[in-house]
Amino acid sequence: MRVAYKCRAYPDPEQAAVLARTFGCVRVVWNKTLTERHRAWHVEGRSTTYRDTDAALTTWKKTEDLAFLNEVSSVPLQQALRHQHSAFANFYAGRAKYPRLKNRSSRQSAHYTRSAFRMDDGELRLAKTAAPLRFVWSFDKVDITELEPTTVVVSRDPDGNWFVTFAVETSDPTPEPATGRSVGIDLGVKDFAVTSDGARVAAPRFMERKARNLARYQRRMARCRKGSANRHKAKQKVARAHRKVRNARNDFLHKTSTRLVRDNDLIAIEDLNVEGMVKNRKLAKPISDAAWGGFRRMLEYKAERAGRTLVVVDRWYPSSKTCSHCGHLLDRLDLSTRTWRCPTCRTRHDRDLNAAENILAAGRAVAGQPPGQACGADVRRQGSSLPRSAMKQEPPRA
Repeated sequence: MRVAYKCRAYPDPEQAAVLARTFGCVRVVWNKTLTERHRAWHVEGRSTTYRDTDAALTTWKKTEDLAFLNEVSSVPLQQALRHQHSAFANFYAGRAKYPRLKNRSSRQSAHYTRSAFRMDDGELRLAKTAAPLRFVWSFDKVDITELEPTTVVVSRDPDGNWFVTFAVETSDPTPEPATGRSVGIDLGVKDFAVTSDGARVAAPRFMERKARNLARYQRRMARCRKGSANRHKAKQKVARAHRKVRNARNDFLHKTSTRLVRDNDLIAIEDLNVEGMVKNRKLAKPISDAAWGGFRRMLEYKAERAGRTLVVVDRWYPSSKTCSHCGHLLDRLDLSTRTWRCPTCRTRHDRDLNAAENILAAGRAVAGQPPGQACGADVRRQGSSLPRSAMKQEPPRA
């Protein structure tokens, strides 16, 4: 299993200059390679392989205009070529969008493999630097002196903070003891999550709470002249405001996902079409602020590490319109309707709680457990991204 440890880094002025120069060279190699690849395909009609980009990089280093590429370590430049090759492979497979050009105002990073760094007694030394890079290790359960990373990533956020990430290959962790509990989760906007046992997790709305401060910083930045030192400082204040929102959101998602994985053996969630849902102008901001996609990714890797079962229910399964007691399916259920009564068994349902109960029943059906009281669903494989899925069912209408 591959594990990453991200720490705050504090490079000295000399190291900061070398790393900033490395970031610039990585950006030049990425943009120039992407431009040449785009031209070769649209003008000459030929595809570009990794071997072609590697040969082009060697040629660029010999030219007078790009001779400065020899001043930094060649490993981050080679890694940039590999990452772009993987980005295009993901694009052609339909897993990602077309790669974009990099700019100097966004997050900067450089990837170092084992041939470009040395780790001795907890000290990290990077290529082209003399002194060890100072960083703060905050993982008490891991001994830094015994760490053997395969890759080191040095990054700098737009607000000026430096980070170093260690990628380590470790053995599979020991599964957590069984709890005998299962839970279904229905994600929403009003409540971030409603579980099948009746618990509700309120939506924190981090961006909404910081919107006024963020708007004030953005107005100050807009009044500054482009390219001036004051605009640079104002831009960093905007980046810091975004960083506070991002950190608060990640903290909330980590705590919520960890609690669910620790307390339940089986977790069932719905496969939401987040990309399509954010096209609704009225709901785009709260949906993006909730970070449903990030929450699902956290559940996936944490459930795998803890030995839990995560079931993803198909997005077309009518969890909200199906009665969790008798299986009656409504013809129509508006989003504004928060409660409804089943016309067959006369049971009154809360929309979100009823959906969570149906999601749990569908997850139990996929996992081979008794469905319990709620109505289940048929099973169909959905592929690697959806290892377990429940298909939409059509029970007889009353």
